[in-house]
Parts: sequence; C-alpha cells; structure tokens
Amino acid sequence: MPELPEAETIVRGLRPAVVGRTIRGTQVLHSDVLREARDRFTRRVRGRRIVEVGRRGKNVLLQLDGERVVAVNLGMTGRLLPTAGRTPDSSPGAHPAVRFRLDDGKALVFDDTRRFGTVECLDHDEWHRRSRRMGPEPLEAAFTGGVLHAGLRESRSPLRSWLLDQRKIAGIGNIYANEALFLAGVHPQRLAKSVSRNEAAALHRGIRRVLRNAIESGGTTLRDYRTASGEEGRYARRLLVYGRDGESCSRCRTEIHRVVFGGRSAFYCPKCQPRRGARA
Repeated sequence: MPELPEAETIVRGLRPAVVGRTIRGTQVLHSDVLREARDRFTRRVRGRRIVEVGRRGKNVLLQLDGERVVAVNLGMTGRLLPTAGRTPDSSPGAHPAVRFRLDDGKALVFDDTRRFGTVECLDHDEWHRRSRRMGPEPLEAAFTGGVLHAGLRESRSPLRSWLLDQRKIAGIGNIYANEALFLAGVHPQRLAKSVSRNEAAALHRGIRRVLRNAIESGGTTLRDYRTASGEEGRYARRLLVYGRDGESCSRCRTEIHRVVFGGRSAFYCPKCQPRRGARA
C-alpha cells in the first residue's frame, strides 16, 4: 500500500505536468472509487485550474482554484499518471478509474487495479475538517521527539499498531513502521506507553530517516506502486527487516522474525529489538 514516501514522490512528479492546467472535463470509468455522486464530482471539478499539487499523510491533493481540493487516497494499488502524449483517451495504466482531461490536450489518470482507492472533491472547509482528524506530519518541524513521546504515553496499543493509526501520525504504513522500529531498536509489540523518552527520541530519528531515504529513492515498489512517470520505486533493495523474515539481520546476523498481530505482519530482529515490555 502506498505510504507517505510514495505519495510524496507522486506529488513531486505531477507538479511540472499538471500545475497551471485547467480540467476541461472528467470521465469516470468506475464510480465505485468516488466518495460522492458522479454528477456532483464532475460538476465541481469542471473548468477548475490546478494551482498546486500537495500531500497530507498518504493522500495526494490537487489544489484547485475556487478553494476546492481533489483528494486522492491511493488505497492499495492506486496510481496517478499523466498521459505522455496529446491523446487523453489513451491510458498510461491498465485499469483507469477516473480520467481528468486537461486544457493542453493531455490527461491525468487515476488508475487502480483493485479499486480500494478513493477520489473526491471537497471545498476548503470540508478538507480542513478532514485534515484536522489526522495526526501530525512526521517530517514537519512541529513533530518532535517530545511530541511523539507524549502521544505514546497515552496509549496501551502495540507500538506498531499505534504508528499505523492515521489519527496519531499521518502517512506511516506497515513498511516504514517496521523499518523505523528496527532503526530505533524497539520491538513492534511493545506497548506504546512503555516506550521511554530516549526510545521515543530514537524512534523519532528512525521515522524521519527512513521516510527521507525512501523519498530520495522514489518510494518502495513491492508489486504495484509506480511513480508519476511510471517507474518503480528503488527503496525495496534498502529494506532492512520488512519482508525479510528468515534472512540474517544486517547488524548482528540473527535471523529476522515475522509475527502477525492486528491483522498485519510485523518484522523484527529478536536480538536488536528485544521483547522486554512487549505485550504477551
């Protein structure tokens, strides 16, 4: 599932292609990805100019004039791809769901194989109400080790589960949660409230390090994710624990373990991430 680095990579790739362009029309090929009625959506975006492309958590945001925002949640297999040529009906993806026709003759396509992603158009107030329900952005200056520790102290959830809760912190999914916990030397099943101030500081550094490195590598492609130019992300080769159960830890050569809780797999090194304080 695309996480913060994948969404940020897509945002950076889309800006030169679509900012300043006007949406002349919208073709909805699969209305199940819309979070509003098809007619309402197409009416609200028609004739609007894309003034900026941004991100909040895992969401890609097309900022339109008239204080409207098209919020795209990529779900598990969603992609936003601009057409390369001046043929808007040709899709750069195999499973187009929504196609935005632009005033330069090209198009922006939301392609989603499994169609778990969502697209909707919100006004300024609607979007800000939505945004306020999300946690802080982990790469912003306001998100400090102290802020992280204060949030952890209020929860008895397993630490990995806490990191996945978008109400606690925005944009982190299972891949980068596992990687950050390894960098911090903290077991994924530790109770959030059991994490010390020093451990929270180490986790804060791990979160920022892995997210920044993943963005520099264009994200992680394990199967479906592609950048805005259709390329695979390069960070998969740098993963230290995620998906590497049975392999040797890069630090201590101990075998990496996998455990399932909260319906998701977690990966860790039992030597580098001791279980003390973890939930039984």
